[in-house]
Amino acid sequence: MKLPIDDLLPRIPASGHLVIEAPPGAGKTTRVPPALLARERGDILVLEPRRLAARLAARRVASELGERVGETVGYQVRFEDVSGPRTRLRFLTEGVLTRRLLSDPTLAGVGTVILDEFHERHLDTDLALALLRRLPNIKLIVMSATLDAAPVAKYLGGCPILRSEGTLYELAIEYTPHSPAPLEEQVAMALERLVAHGLTGDVLVFLPGAAEIRRAARAVEPIASRLGLLVVPLHGDLSPAEQDRAVSPADRRKVILSTNVAESSVTIEGVTAVIDSGLARVAADSPWTGLPSVEVRRISQASATQRAGRAGRTAPGRVIRLYSAEDFHRRPAADVPEILRRELSQVVLQLRAMKIGQLEWLDQPPEAAFAAANALLDRLGVTPEMAELPLPPRLAKLVLAAKSKGVPEKGCAVAAALSAGERGKSDLLALAESDWQPQTHRVFDQLRKRISGRDSRNEGDAAILQSILAAFPDRVARHRRNGELLLSGGGAARFPNCRWEFLVAVDIEERREHGVPLVRLAAPIEPEWLLERATERISLEWNRTAERVEQVTALVYDQLVIEETRAPAVPSEEASRLLAQKALEAGIGRFADRDAVDQIRSRAAFGGITIDVDAVLVAQCQGRTTFAQLEASDILGAMRPGHIQQAAPERLKLPGGREVKVHYEPGKPPWIESRLQDFFGMRESPRIGGAPVVVHLLAPNHRPVQVTSDLAGFWERLYPQVRKELSRRYPKHKWPERPV
Repeated sequence: MKLPIDDLLPRIPASGHLVIEAPPGAGKTTRVPPALLARERGDILVLEPRRLAARLAARRVASELGERVGETVGYQVRFEDVSGPRTRLRFLTEGVLTRRLLSDPTLAGVGTVILDEFHERHLDTDLALALLRRLPNIKLIVMSATLDAAPVAKYLGGCPILRSEGTLYELAIEYTPHSPAPLEEQVAMALERLVAHGLTGDVLVFLPGAAEIRRAARAVEPIASRLGLLVVPLHGDLSPAEQDRAVSPADRRKVILSTNVAESSVTIEGVTAVIDSGLARVAADSPWTGLPSVEVRRISQASATQRAGRAGRTAPGRVIRLYSAEDFHRRPAADVPEILRRELSQVVLQLRAMKIGQLEWLDQPPEAAFAAANALLDRLGVTPEMAELPLPPRLAKLVLAAKSKGVPEKGCAVAAALSAGERGKSDLLALAESDWQPQTHRVFDQLRKRISGRDSRNEGDAAILQSILAAFPDRVARHRRNGELLLSGGGAARFPNCRWEFLVAVDIEERREHGVPLVRLAAPIEPEWLLERATERISLEWNRTAERVEQVTALVYDQLVIEETRAPAVPSEEASRLLAQKALEAGIGRFADRDAVDQIRSRAAFGGITIDVDAVLVAQCQGRTTFAQLEASDILGAMRPGHIQQAAPERLKLPGGREVKVHYEPGKPPWIESRLQDFFGMRESPRIGGAPVVVHLLAPNHRPVQVTSDLAGFWERLYPQVRKELSRRYPKHKWPERPV
């Protein structure tokens, strides 16, 4: 059967890089690679964005050559290699290529590498392109349906661009108002809409994943039974026979429930209608572990257009989008390349293994992401074996650590469970020993083939738990109480029903409970295992209850205290500073009578003397470590400068020999008080600093008689009358006529 791309094949240059643009269904995946077999001397590698696409494309091309897969045409994906000694054309996923470059840096025997569906811009796609661009003996062909070809052509040295227009028939695109109904019910309703207008071919339904496909299959089964339709799934976990059933012609019309694998790479003949959920599972990274994961997200406008194009290859088609037109126009025009948004530790690990320091990228990755990846690898302790395993660096470390400790099978089991995203239990060891999904079994079996050896009977859980710690050394936590955790990296989390004191918080959910993240998966550890990387930290802390500075000696793992002891601090500059800080917070009144302090301040102010009370308090902290020591010190004495007694004496001596306290108040002259008889013999008011002192003259019962700053005037004008009254009231006291 002739395909639109066929007219383009003779124009492919014999040498040099090339960019090919061709719409969905043009035939680029299945026609360009075999067309090069007769023209190229070396082997041909075709990089596909996913495993299912590689398998289906290899089977299709082998079938068109009249052969079985594994002869001239083969494929290689994670843990699966179907090829033979005669194989010259291999379809493989990008990650397989980067691992091959570790052992074969020049790709000996390979002449051409084709990067198919390049517009998806997976992390491994950009890495493969940057690595291959450095090899002078490799011809690169970049192919895509929706691609801005000019930047890629420029990156490849200004190479030519070939475009195939293809044939796309008219499409009737319908949108759907927002519905609260489950996705599978929306699919069933959309299928009824298609049936009402008459089905002319197969229906291709795009759904996020296998679980949604199973639910949709149950929902549409009554419609299929009524109309005699064949409902078939299409996703990566199916057997080759089940995949062939979905893409091969059938004796009746089909409803193909597919993931986004049918969006590109694989063309399914006979499709005239598309139902698009607008959703896809896309590669992401756990923000906590950095391990790869998948998230259901809304697809871009470019992906929606690509999906719709599957309905218009052979005849006019219909497309029902299970979202509104407004929703479509709010979506991004295209997906952000993974190199700009993903965690980069695996990329950096591969570059380290290849001893490549700098690469020129099509889009330069963020510096912060590179720095974080390097920091993690430094923490894990990179070995060459880690890069050879088809696992993220953390899981590769886990498996190799488990092997070295005599528990390789347990290591493979834990890595398989984490790699496949198993859920259902919060205890990682229990999760690794529970019933698994088929995908987890496949990963485990393939890992066990690579990691030789059986678990030692003498090793308990300690060996595998230590291996988990080796893979997640930055995720240690300590249980305080009631499920509250302190994290070694700082901050807190919750782990309800926690029964361990120390643990590795393997995965944390950003959904917050009581204001902190929630631990979803953990494993217990012993504090002794942390000692190798722990450091001793000696610090001074304030004991608020004992009101003293204490020396705290702690064993610290990152920011997590494993063990600590406390003792009274010995005097030091640092201890004095901390004591002074707390003393200033308490205030001077905590250590000296406030009235006495205020009096000293007023005396100093009257005498024009500046007293820095805080400075005095700080000075008194020198050589001390407790509030009790401050209380016992003579803070009031330290506040009095040497010349204050002359400028503002604390007491004055009266003629009768009695000393009286001088009172100082802000904004007022100083004053003294005593019985009137004590002033007999004093002709004039006493003076301080040239200013007369206010005298409070008291009767024998210490009640005020007169207040004056002119004692001489009092004797002359007022005393005779006062004398008469006081001598009558207090006859036993002497009241001389001439008191001075």
